[in-house]
Amino acid sequence: MAEGREAWITGIGILSCLGEGPEIHWQRLMEGKPGAGAKAIGPYVVHPIGPVDFDKQIPKRGDQRQMEPWQRIGTYAAGLALESAGIKGNRELLARTDMIVAAGSGERDLAVDATILEGLPKAENPAAFLNERLMNDLRPTLFLAQLSNLLAGNISIVHGVTGSSRTFMGEEAAGVDAVRIALARIHAGQSELALVGGSHNGERKDLLAQYDFGGFMLKGGYRPVWERGPEGGFASASLGAFLIIEERAHAERRGAKPLARLVAAFSDRCERKPGGVRQSLRGLWEKIAPSIASGHYAVFSGASGAEPATGEERAFLAELGVAVRAPGSYVGHGPEPQFVMNLALATLALGHGALYPPCERTGVERNMEGKLTQVVVTGVGHWRGEGLALIEAART
Repeated sequence: MAEGREAWITGIGILSCLGEGPEIHWQRLMEGKPGAGAKAIGPYVVHPIGPVDFDKQIPKRGDQRQMEPWQRIGTYAAGLALESAGIKGNRELLARTDMIVAAGSGERDLAVDATILEGLPKAENPAAFLNERLMNDLRPTLFLAQLSNLLAGNISIVHGVTGSSRTFMGEEAAGVDAVRIALARIHAGQSELALVGGSHNGERKDLLAQYDFGGFMLKGGYRPVWERGPEGGFASASLGAFLIIEERAHAERRGAKPLARLVAAFSDRCERKPGGVRQSLRGLWEKIAPSIASGHYAVFSGASGAEPATGEERAFLAELGVAVRAPGSYVGHGPEPQFVMNLALATLALGHGALYPPCERTGVERNMEGKLTQVVVTGVGHWRGEGLALIEAART
């Protein structure tokens, strides 16, 4: 790490079933009604996006029309983050703002899918029919699903972010690595200002079915993350989350105030055999432990509710004996942006010096004594990938 370089979080842009922006999110968390935003799509529990006027961050209707919901959600959240950090519209700063996005493969064209499924059994030459339909019916931006880097492209077009751009795929691990790489670049002196985050449309029926094929979906009514038991699953979420992560001296030169300090971020990918997640988290914890001040920290868990990963993380957290919160009980689970969303919510808690109330009955979440000064954020993928980040109250 270059001597004296620190990474500050100077902007937050979040959009979920709870609403938009930090204030409404903290208010809703303090109300302690985790199931208020949940609804059912078929047998699945989902957390839909709250009411939002996309015109406020994406003023051109033409831009909105060519975006699918996941892109609109992400572009909107990115605009909120830029606005929060005080750099929206500043061309000189935006030209030097690096962008690191965590995104899935985007949305499918269900009408084309339906046409192919209907026509394929009747075709004389099924292979030729399939090739012809894919070549002629899909838009140029689709390769069965949309290109993952379309979100970064639209953020650049709408908001003028024109620094370097990276898009990571890989569900929850993509969000962890987006944060990890941003921090590493700032520490190494390769970046001064970064827009980091992603988005997810959790109401896509094709995606709900895909996750259900793997046995990952929550069905049969809403329950908080820790109460879903051995047959648990995740409640798919529509959400967008972006942070402005900035080198301290750069922020100070432009008069920006820190919301929190990003101290460390690590990732891992264990074999998902029994005990693998616990072992991975122990290894990650050893790396982060020297920076933790005992008695003044809590854990914001990215547990999804899907098993066996959630059960193993719960067992690991029990070993720590620390106050825990699982924001997924409130905002649901959007694989790619979830880690950044939880970092944002943890930053809000640091700003208030306290946790929001526990919201489940199993005893995993409990009250905390004293002022909150640090938060460890976990990100355990429903299928693959683990990560930890440490943030703390900024010292100016």
